Amino acid sequence: MTSAPFDLEFLTELTETSGVPGYEDRVRELVIDAFEDSVDRVRTDAMGNVVGTLEGDSEFSVAVAAHMDEIGFMVRHVTGDEDGFGFVELEALGGWDARILKAQRVTIHTDDGDLPGVIGSPPPHTLSEEEREKTPKVEDVVVDVGLPSEELEERVSPGDLVTMDQTTELVGETITGKALDDRICLFAMLEAADRLTGPDVTIHLCATVQEEVGLRGAHALGVDVDPDLALALDVTVANDVPGFDAGDHVTDLGEGAAIKLKDGSVITSPKVHRRLQAVAEDEAIDYQHEILPAGGTDTAGFQGSAGAKPVGAISIPTRYLHTPTETAHVDDVAATIDLLEAFLESEDGEYDYTL
Repeated sequence: MTSAPFDLEFLTELTETSGVPGYEDRVRELVIDAFEDSVDRVRTDAMGNVVGTLEGDSEFSVAVAAHMDEIGFMVRHVTGDEDGFGFVELEALGGWDARILKAQRVTIHTDDGDLPGVIGSPPPHTLSEEEREKTPKVEDVVVDVGLPSEELEERVSPGDLVTMDQTTELVGETITGKALDDRICLFAMLEAADRLTGPDVTIHLCATVQEEVGLRGAHALGVDVDPDLALALDVTVANDVPGFDAGDHVTDLGEGAAIKLKDGSVITSPKVHRRLQAVAEDEAIDYQHEILPAGGTDTAGFQGSAGAKPVGAISIPTRYLHTPTETAHVDDVAATIDLLEAFLESEDGEYDYTL
């Protein structure tokens, strides 16, 4: 496959752009630019959330949320011998599995520009058996930028941000790269916004911050936007690879958009997920159900922020989550865009979501 059924160039820009929790500035600029021709008004708040609003004829309002932040790091210390090379120690921002960090390229974002670095890994034949079997920890990771200690201390400071250095590529029928969580869903939301015209209800399209450190942006918007109905878009686990039983897959690539029934933070409203399913069937959109044992999304952030709310979620099945090679099927991305558009186009504020 050499193409995708959507704007691959824009998706690539979104995923390759850096933005860790609390510092989503570069991504926020892209979102605001994308909203310029597709919504009636745009606002940002003190946390950095972006809300693009499509005004409807009804007083009923729907919030759709996708988060802008990616897991990353903050520099906590610069170390090294006075006459030797310097190294950077890291503080995790979001959930990392330290096993996958060895031998990765990273970018340090400093006040004076971006600086490349590598997370080194000593040759295995130089390690003792005890060292080879040791469980790695994020706090033990150091970044090598190839600079003398004195120069490094001048260029890098505690508080600088660090992200993985990875390109976004088509691989067969899939797309892979860093930060598909959750830029691929942010992309789906922005694509659906482009297609929506004259909705019956008011739709708030929310690009949220700090999801990876506790759904913080969504909690704030649940109060500030206070919608009658909320939908979140996020990636979900696809363990459809060798080594997992079918019952542990959660979702499968290529089987369609995933309609969330539950995760570790929320049980979605039955009336919402049943209507999502009905819309998918009416529009012949491929879908599957998602039952995620652990983990959470912005869905939970909206559910109880300003009183009880009906909530639902559409997820994009993704392999290798929280790694630099997150992988999704292009057809599932397209199905998610189609389902979101169809659901919002059909929402008229008359559906009874109370239980």
